[in-house]
Amino acid sequence: MSESPVKMLTDALAADIMSGRLAPGTPLPTHRKLAARYGMAIASASKAYAHLQSMGLVIGEPGRGTFVRDRPQQREWDNDDEARLNAHVTDLSFNHPTWDGQADLLRTMLRDLATSGDLASLMHQQPPGGRRHEREIVAQFLARQRGVRVEADRVFLVGGTQQGLDIVTRALLEPHDSVAVDALSYPGFKMIADAHRLTLRPVRSLSLSDGPDFDALDALCRRHRIRAIYTMPTLHNPLGWVLSAEQRRRLVEIARTHDCLLIEDAAYAYLAGKAPSALVTMAPERTVYVSSLSKSLASGLRFGFVVVPEAYAGRLKAAIRASYWSLSGIVTTMAMRWMDDGTVARQETFLRRDARHRQAIARRVFTGMDLTAHPSSMFLWLELPNDLRMDRIATALAKRGIAVSKARAYATTKHAPHALRIGLSSVTVDRLESVLMDVRATIEQFPI
Repeated sequence: MSESPVKMLTDALAADIMSGRLAPGTPLPTHRKLAARYGMAIASASKAYAHLQSMGLVIGEPGRGTFVRDRPQQREWDNDDEARLNAHVTDLSFNHPTWDGQADLLRTMLRDLATSGDLASLMHQQPPGGRRHEREIVAQFLARQRGVRVEADRVFLVGGTQQGLDIVTRALLEPHDSVAVDALSYPGFKMIADAHRLTLRPVRSLSLSDGPDFDALDALCRRHRIRAIYTMPTLHNPLGWVLSAEQRRRLVEIARTHDCLLIEDAAYAYLAGKAPSALVTMAPERTVYVSSLSKSLASGLRFGFVVVPEAYAGRLKAAIRASYWSLSGIVTTMAMRWMDDGTVARQETFLRRDARHRQAIARRVFTGMDLTAHPSSMFLWLELPNDLRMDRIATALAKRGIAVSKARAYATTKHAPHALRIGLSSVTVDRLESVLMDVRATIEQFPI
């Protein structure tokens, strides 16, 4: 049976988009013009666009038309060729928040900026770490939204959490310094440690959900000169734990006893809702606090902030000046307005609700399987049953058009558990259950 004209048109346009012949942002013909060009009914042309939109390849904007969509591709931490994504693949390896109204928010902001007072000032270079009033806005935001009260002089603006961690490492640590990390930890910090020739010392966990073994950490600090402890006390990536007040007090006690710097990664902290005090408020003299808006507002915004002990402010500023000097004035101004007018707060509230909904779907799909996650996290940790190997399962999923992250990317130990880290926020809610069912089916049907 020959293919229908709608399917043929859909496939042709999809091929042009996925090959790059139609670049992201390209306006497509109106429904009427598309129908006339291919000699079909307007309703058929509309069906083709609807199919492309359901595939995530185009986006329709009322009053403006249909445009080729920018589709984020997989960020493959461990560079295995068999799992590399193409435009067909559903990406569960990375969390990049997308939500209705994101484009309108940006469009409104750009329009407001275009009609604001001294527009040319946005083209000027900022001082390293940001202007004083911008750092004040961030300090007020942290107090209001995170319960973190810090002086503006200790706040520095950076291009996201990853750049913040890189700058902190560059400014405050030396090559071959030892840094204590969780046995399963954020891959981005592993990359930074490798680039700066740091020695990572893994600390085992009491269990996947209970946090690190602080007796083991204390013993590690007695055996080695640990210069810093990298930690995610509020919503750990990838395991989702939130340390209790008592665990935080013990961590601070160990850091003070052994004179260790605390590097507090709070990239996902906003998802936890109410949590015990941040380490930076408990031990301000030795804690560096790093976070951003990448996980709550837009991954492409690339706006973050670092809070450092007063004694280290000069060193951090010098490192910023020596590397990227300052952020874009346009990006900074947009971030300041969204933090100040409540946009970020509203979006974070929405994402917490959305994450809880997605976690409920995931727990229902993976009932009976070994799952670890925070109830309002954007990701989950799935231990594989029956001695299944993570690389073989990841390859099988890739063949079914699903990308996931393997435990090896997160392991700081020599051997990694056979597990997968699955992101939940990069798929629309209405598709999430079916995609996760495919993941479960692939695992259960895999030959042992």
